Amino acid sequence: MTTSEQLINQTAQFVQQTLQNAEGGHDWWHILRVWNNAKMIAKTEPANMLIVELAALLHDIADSKFHNGNEEIGPQTAVTFLKAQNAPEEVIEHVELIIRHMSFKAGFDGKQFHSPELAIVQDADRLDAIGAIGIARAFTYGGFKGRELYNPEIKPNLNMSKEEYKNSAAPTINHFYEKLLLLKEKMNTASARKLAEERHRYMEAYLTQFYGEWNGQL
Repeated sequence: MTTSEQLINQTAQFVQQTLQNAEGGHDWWHILRVWNNAKMIAKTEPANMLIVELAALLHDIADSKFHNGNEEIGPQTAVTFLKAQNAPEEVIEHVELIIRHMSFKAGFDGKQFHSPELAIVQDADRLDAIGAIGIARAFTYGGFKGRELYNPEIKPNLNMSKEEYKNSAAPTINHFYEKLLLLKEKMNTASARKLAEERHRYMEAYLTQFYGEWNGQL
């Protein structure tokens, strides 16, 4: 086993242990799906696979929404772990930059950082936020936060600031319009765009069914 393989295996074990009691939409299974998505996308994209895999594994190691909005704890936890494993400094720096810039809410800041590895991991994470699993994750998190499923009187806010997005307590259906249905157009790679098309259509069909049942038409 190479040093890189050992580092990836150690990271996977660390993440699985750390997230063993996490909320169901942001647990080890989410990480595993994103990790697998990233490896799949990387087959058609030139990239440093060590950085791709480490960033995919560590991207939600301490998600700010479960730590009082603290956006530093995630990158710091990842860096501390990788330093303890004697990972190369340039690898640690790149993984930290990916974690800081890959989330949907990071886009509100207008921060500029781009790399092939970021593009792959960001797409891998976004794919897990849409389609059948994306729907399940949205309602799991909504239930975790005690949110309404849907309230026709509360309209989606399509012009939120970052703070409004972070602090929103809107019904889960609104989240489809405020984030999930926007992700198809934000994919970076051709392979992710292709997968996103089908998952996007599934969400649209789901919403049609949802409203039909809500209104007693189906």
